[in-house]
Amino acid sequence: MQPFALPEFYMPYPARLNPNLEGARAHSKGWAHTMDMIDVPQHGTVIWDEGDFDSHDYALLCAYTHPDAGAPELDLVTDWYVWVFYFDDHFLELFKRTGDIDSARAYLDRVALFMPVTGEITETPENPVERGLEDLWNRTVPLRSAGWRRRFVESTRNLLDESLWELANINEGRVSNPVEYIEMRRKVGGAPWSANLIEHSVHAEVPDSIAAKRPMEVLRDCFADAVHLRNDLFSYQREVEDEGELSNGVLVFEKFLGCSTQEAADAVNDLLTSRLHQFEHTAFTEVPGLFEEHGVDPAGRAGTFAYVKGLQDWQAGGHEWHLRSSRYMNEGALERRDGPEPLGGPSGLGTSAARIFSSLAATAPQRMRSFRHQPFEPVGPIERPGFTLPFPLTLSPHLDQARENLVGWSRAMGILDGVVWDEHKLRATDVSLCAAGIHPDATPEQLDLTNGWLAWGTYADDYYSDVFGLTGNVAGAKATTERFKLFLPVDDEPMPPPVNALETALADLWSRTTAPMARDFRQGFRKTIVDMTESWVWELANRVQNRIPDPIDYVEMRRKTFGSELTMSLCRIGHGRTVPPGIYRTRAIQAVERSAMDYACLLNDVFSYRKEIQYEGDLHNAVLVVRNFLDVGEQEAFEVVADLMAARLQEFQHAVDVGLPTLFTDYNLDDAARKTLLAYAGELKNWLAGILNWHEGCHRYTEPELGYRPAAAAAPVTHPFTGPTGLGTSSLRISALLPTH
Repeated sequence: MQPFALPEFYMPYPARLNPNLEGARAHSKGWAHTMDMIDVPQHGTVIWDEGDFDSHDYALLCAYTHPDAGAPELDLVTDWYVWVFYFDDHFLELFKRTGDIDSARAYLDRVALFMPVTGEITETPENPVERGLEDLWNRTVPLRSAGWRRRFVESTRNLLDESLWELANINEGRVSNPVEYIEMRRKVGGAPWSANLIEHSVHAEVPDSIAAKRPMEVLRDCFADAVHLRNDLFSYQREVEDEGELSNGVLVFEKFLGCSTQEAADAVNDLLTSRLHQFEHTAFTEVPGLFEEHGVDPAGRAGTFAYVKGLQDWQAGGHEWHLRSSRYMNEGALERRDGPEPLGGPSGLGTSAARIFSSLAATAPQRMRSFRHQPFEPVGPIERPGFTLPFPLTLSPHLDQARENLVGWSRAMGILDGVVWDEHKLRATDVSLCAAGIHPDATPEQLDLTNGWLAWGTYADDYYSDVFGLTGNVAGAKATTERFKLFLPVDDEPMPPPVNALETALADLWSRTTAPMARDFRQGFRKTIVDMTESWVWELANRVQNRIPDPIDYVEMRRKTFGSELTMSLCRIGHGRTVPPGIYRTRAIQAVERSAMDYACLLNDVFSYRKEIQYEGDLHNAVLVVRNFLDVGEQEAFEVVADLMAARLQEFQHAVDVGLPTLFTDYNLDDAARKTLLAYAGELKNWLAGILNWHEGCHRYTEPELGYRPAAAAAPVTHPFTGPTGLGTSSLRISALLPTH
């Protein structure tokens, strides 16, 4: 029996079948035989017999997912998919069923030798996986640009190497939390790898100038998440019940939400739908602006659109294949899907386009919920969860002096403008308390620097909300944000004269922070500031559209809007060169950092919920995002966020206690690097303890302060949500922010 009924899927694109299917079937079968993938035992086990290969029908998958590819391209792409599925099953039989992680690591190290970015393959293949990869690499990579090669190598290595993460979880009996799962599934699931092959099959590449920009990364990630979540629904029975796999989205939701398998499957399908909605939103609203911003030529635009269309074709075709392949749980799905339309429409093979209407209708309520929130809604009585951390709090002995120093510095910079902030608001916000907790061992000068960055970021957060948020002035916010880059010179270029407090303070902080830095450190630090400030524009654009963010996009952008990467980079700057730069990009370090970031961001959302939702009319709060996604009340949403915080904290501890020692061994790090990274983990524990203490000790989120506004801002008009409302009245509310003189 199937463990749950497959849900009704959102599929807004018609599936089309490549006319070269039969040729690809014959070619791929011959190729698989040549590579010894069919009926040839591996360590005494036959991975596939001929019946397995025929019933899986990978040529049908590729004919559906690449409907416009020519015959040679379809043959090549099909061979790639035969190889990747064979690798998956080969790795399962040899290592996942045995738990032999050391042999698995050695196996993957050898596979990596058959995909050089440049140069020739020099190793001799010893098994079908290596043999197939050597053949495919030589047939594919020489035809592509250097940028495409780099992306393809990275996605292929991720797909292979992160199999160790799955294996480690199986060995520990550990089910990951939803955020960790989504991020890791992108790597091990292979959809970014598939996205690279789409570029190859349609003879179009995304220009390097925009390939790494947020909109293109969002398209890729949304595509990947939807592909993987769909696969999780169809493969649950095979993976969880037969293979003992723990990396499945349905299982992850089942354990996290404490719900039935059917309810978890429905939640996964809702998230799949949300990711496709996010894909469409990004393609229509952000990609065209990216072309203009980076001066993409007509050929580059055409290539990008072909790539986007290829991603859509893959979604539709992949769904059709899952309905038909014997590899998956799909009994009766075709009959239900291809049965008579409720309104008497066409049915059967080739009519998927006619069923788009029912797909849109079924998911319309979920889409509409994201746009119907009423800004400035009163927040009901909420029982806020209590939080404790297993890390001791230590405060800098220089706290009192730092508070006074910050008042003087803020006044000199113009931050105490009497409109957004005055001295009362600065002291109530008390970022010095936060600085003293996250940087307890700082010298007085270092503490003042941390204090200044926290004050600048918090003031800017209020400035963007008050000055741009109430009027929806996206153009003004973009212009302000773009000018920030002028005050972040990497090579000591001269800065222009600052025109406001934000620029004055940024110029001062940048000069004092980066003076002793090497150029590469400056570049990395600059990126964290640019990412943070550009994320504020993303928030504003959502507010203008009155659009509650997609849950995954929200979590990933929240790390930037909160300034997590900025403050963590300040810690890493002190590490010097004791740690190889590539180590900070490993899964282990990213797990440590991102789980800590998410705990802090979610903590802030819990404390700031009333401030943001009722007093600022904002939409960017995890409690509201959960309310919207799960369609639950405020109290239940608070409890879900608290559970996610607990899960992320557990992941942080696991990453420190288990992930770091494994990292040390895998990369053979010397004692200096090990000591630096262990100290970094300690710094992040201070970071978490200091942030929790600040939220509990400052007055920024207390009821008396929520209604407080500096005299110059408060005197002229009433509070925005008690003044004029409705379409066309937003401009009236900006007067509350302007000086009266």
